[in-house]
Amino acid sequence: MLGGAVMVVGAHQTAEQPVELRKECNMPKRVAIGIVISDKAAKTRRVEIPRLVRHPRYGKYLRRRTICYVHDEQNASHAGDVVEIIESRPRSRLKRWELVRVVEKGRMVDLAAMRAALRARARGEQVDQVDQVGQGDQLEQLDKGSGSQSGQAQPQAGVFAVRSGPTEPQADGGEQPPPQV
Repeated sequence: MLGGAVMVVGAHQTAEQPVELRKECNMPKRVAIGIVISDKAAKTRRVEIPRLVRHPRYGKYLRRRTICYVHDEQNASHAGDVVEIIESRPRSRLKRWELVRVVEKGRMVDLAAMRAALRARARGEQVDQVDQVGQGDQLEQLDKGSGSQSGQAQPQAGVFAVRSGPTEPQADGGEQPPPQV
């Protein structure tokens, strides 16, 4: 026996002789709830667990966060989702948690798709499909005009309106919209 708990199996030993590499640990696994902040990698999610810590001298409560890399086998979670995670064996250099379930789906809006749809409508083109649920309602509200008397729609929280008006020429010959104030 070399090194204490690890046995070296030689060529003369058969598979019938069990080799115990380490004892199984029956410690309880930690469970946490956090928010997915990145879902760019396949089967890996970056989850933020926010917490409050009291300053030792001044007593003020400070916001701190713990970042965990989580294994998501079915790619079930996406950015903005609230998820429940459990501690697991190390799967890579940073990944030591597994996804248990998605507690609540995020309500993030695809701003790039919304801007493209708004630009298409401003040019008079037909917008066939809106990717996220609820974006169509926001686009219609912008089109109907909760806007000013100049005919422009006022931007709402998280929604960008398209400015119609003269554009300024750029140095490379293209046109750039006027700066927003």
